[in-house]
Amino acid sequence: MTREEQDLADEKMRAEIASLIATTAKLNAETAKIMRERFYVPFTVFAAVMVAVATAVTKLLV
Repeated sequence: MTREEQDLADEKMRAEIASLIATTAKLNAETAKIMRERFYVPFTVFAAVMVAVATAVTKLLV
């Protein structure tokens, strides 16, 4: 393998590593978003149900 071929192979490898790093960062961001949604959606539903129950109980007592 000539020096030029080795340099080309090195550049391809660096480009592939950079691509993998970018893909990993994107996947990490998507995972973080999913994890937030897994917490906030049930929390919001629970809070809405609690408000509805509190409202119903208040109306029954008044």
